Amino acid sequence: MYTLEEFDNEKTKVMKYIVYKRRTEREIRTKFANVIEENILNDIIEYLKEAKYIDDNEYIEKAIKNIMSIKNLSMKEIKYKLLTKGIKKEDIEEYFYKNKEFLEEYELKAASNIVIKKSKDYAENELKLYLLRKGYNPEIVRKAMQGE
Repeated sequence: MYTLEEFDNEKTKVMKYIVYKRRTEREIRTKFANVIEENILNDIIEYLKEAKYIDDNEYIEKAIKNIMSIKNLSMKEIKYKLLTKGIKKEDIEEYFYKNKEFLEEYELKAASNIVIKKSKDYAENELKLYLLRKGYNPEIVRKAMQGE
């Protein structure tokens, strides 16, 4: 067992880490796995979840909005980025299912942006292949290429 003082000291370290930038549970576990005793870390994570400092579903929403504002990524690329942050696949799939129309509109806009930017440098077939390799849905690629 550990003391309340130990818990508070370790919690302060974790809080400094998550206040700087929103983090997922897995990022916190990875960062502090060899620094904080496992039982203390588990309790700290539970405390942070209850206090809503860690909320992977909220993280998904904010991360996607951030990505959408600065990058042209396919839904496949966004899912991969979220998976690398340690978000559960089920949570990602659920978010994508609930926001399907919105995300499809974004993906079409992103693909269209790429078509506009790269159409000077690539032949039409090369551009299609490029978009498909990046994970864009074939129907989205078709629409983007036709300027819909």
